Amino acid sequence: MAKDHGASIKDDETYQALRDDGYSKETAARIANARANSNQHPSKKGGKAPPYEDWTKDELYERAAELDIEGRSDMTKDELIAALRDKR
Repeated sequence: MAKDHGASIKDDETYQALRDDGYSKETAARIANARANSNQHPSKKGGKAPPYEDWTKDELYERAAELDIEGRSDMTKDELIAALRDKR
């Protein structure tokens, strides 16, 4: 039986599996809760945004700012891409 992670986590088993795979608490909670909601489909492919490699450095920086990634002002384009992917 999966550990009870509290009322804010709707699918404890999925949450724990994601945490074991290295997902952040925030991301694991978001995915687990979406899977528990029959109106959402987290396993379906996301939007149609181009890959980060096609973005300009300014666009990457703006997205990093939206996600509050620390140190973004000193990052190269490749470092911004890595940081954005790690944030998942």
